[in-house]
Amino acid sequence: MTRVEKLGVPAGATASESSGYEPMSNVVAAWIRDKIVAGELTPGERIRQDAVAKACGTSRIPVREALNRLRDEGLVTLVAHVGARVARLDHQELDEIYALRELIEPWVLSQSVPNLRAEHHRRLHELIEEMERVAGQEDPADWVACDRVFHLASYSAAPLPRALALIESFWDRSQQYRRAYTLGRDRVELAAAEHRLILKTIEQYDALNAEALSRVHIRRTRIYLDEHRELFDAG
Repeated sequence: MTRVEKLGVPAGATASESSGYEPMSNVVAAWIRDKIVAGELTPGERIRQDAVAKACGTSRIPVREALNRLRDEGLVTLVAHVGARVARLDHQELDEIYALRELIEPWVLSQSVPNLRAEHHRRLHELIEEMERVAGQEDPADWVACDRVFHLASYSAAPLPRALALIESFWDRSQQYRRAYTLGRDRVELAAAEHRLILKTIEQYDALNAEALSRVHIRRTRIYLDEHRELFDAG
């Protein structure tokens, strides 16, 4: 389910259909963000305002507002006389985002573990099984989406709303890096093994080891991407 659908407004909904429920600029921003996160809009690709306005059933004004918001999030670049494009992958940005993730996410997980209950554990198991089911697909979009849900769900019981919002923003901006990372099946298999280890510590309410495993999990991705910069040009 996309963010637009979660808002209760399907892709192509008109402004009047969303009136009183969510500002149309929010709906448009969510629609574009989902396309970027899913890899349907690729780094450097132009985002045509007329096409977005038509798809979302609105005028260009909410589209411009949405693009300004996505620029502030780092997902879009706006250039005078050129227009909007999906932000390209950047090595320096990669290092900064992953360094921040290594610091924040393991700690947030350690704060979440004591509050996760059996129903959360079952959901995390289901997500791991779904990731393993789709791991062999040529397009990694389904695996990347499940990976995102798994990790955000594991953090969700932490009583830290500002940290959780910050983490989600990091995931939005780094989704393209993870798509590049998952182009190799061996890396997906290694990630799957680490997911099961993390879940085991969660089920044992072992916050300390969950934190340590999470930090290694994030760091390994950063190191691999830093050593394989050719992946930044992968589609």
